[in-house]
Amino acid sequence: MRPADSTTSWRTKLAASPTARRIAARIFQPRGIESGEVFLNQRRVFILPTRAGLLFGVMLVALLLGSINYSLSLGYALTFLVVGVAWVGMLSTFRNLAHLHLRPLRVEPVFAGDTAEFRLVLRNATKLDRFAIRLSVDGLVRPIPCDPAAAAEQDVTVPIVTVRRGRQAMSRVTLETRFPLGLWRAWSYWTPDLAALVYPRPAELGVPLPFAAGDGRDQHSERVRGSEDFAGLRAYVPGDPVRHIAWRAMARNPQGRVMSKLFDGGASGEAWITLEAAMVRSGHREAALSLMARWVLDAERDAVRYGLVLHALRIEPDRGPAHRATCLEALALAAP
Repeated sequence: MRPADSTTSWRTKLAASPTARRIAARIFQPRGIESGEVFLNQRRVFILPTRAGLLFGVMLVALLLGSINYSLSLGYALTFLVVGVAWVGMLSTFRNLAHLHLRPLRVEPVFAGDTAEFRLVLRNATKLDRFAIRLSVDGLVRPIPCDPAAAAEQDVTVPIVTVRRGRQAMSRVTLETRFPLGLWRAWSYWTPDLAALVYPRPAELGVPLPFAAGDGRDQHSERVRGSEDFAGLRAYVPGDPVRHIAWRAMARNPQGRVMSKLFDGGASGEAWITLEAAMVRSGHREAALSLMARWVLDAERDAVRYGLVLHALRIEPDRGPAHRATCLEALALAAP
């Protein structure tokens, strides 16, 4: 057997050993998804020397050996002084992360391919300020810095790019710090009970709404958009015409939110958004769900009452933000 094969076999046997698994569970205490607020007690915080800390230890050993070899009293004093500084630094690094309270907030629904913003809260209930804590999650380009002040909370927004529709749970969060000396690394793990609802990516514009039969128009004819009477403002929806954007209202808004104008009037009628009609247009299930999402946005934009039929699910015609969210959620959670 080659040496590499021997090493691999040894590691495999160690990983499969019940004793090794019990020791790892005792030391690292692996946890699943945790709901509610989580408290980082001493057992949840791990600490080891960094590469700089290991080099620092080698330097201390060399300094001690030199002091012994040459009987240098000042060398002994310097060695023990530096060891004391490193020890205090280890305690400070551990204390900088321990006893924090972690709590998930919420995440707004997004369309597939967009960035979901997971909101978390770090609460520091102690009288000590915390510095240089880094929060990292799989998919982040670089860690997010956190500095929760004493007796205060800090909101942290973690941007994660979504890939597909459905519910995208947040990955395990790693909190780490090397404050104050950089000789030690303290870290802890947390998997919050937080998931983003990801809607299907809307199809491109151009496919008209499927109107109900008997309303005096062809089922797949395009509805004339209501544009007679101004009815108010609403949040911008991707696909809204540029001419409907309320530029003056956006300029007066301190947050700079993009708003679209709503108009009453135009052609009446109800649209029925069905999977069968979408399959005729697209020919593929996921593409059909994307087309249905586009129809939902178009119907909301044009102030059309619309219903949705997805297999056994039937949502009666209506319109408005709540109805839009209900229909898009049904499309997001549809079986593959």
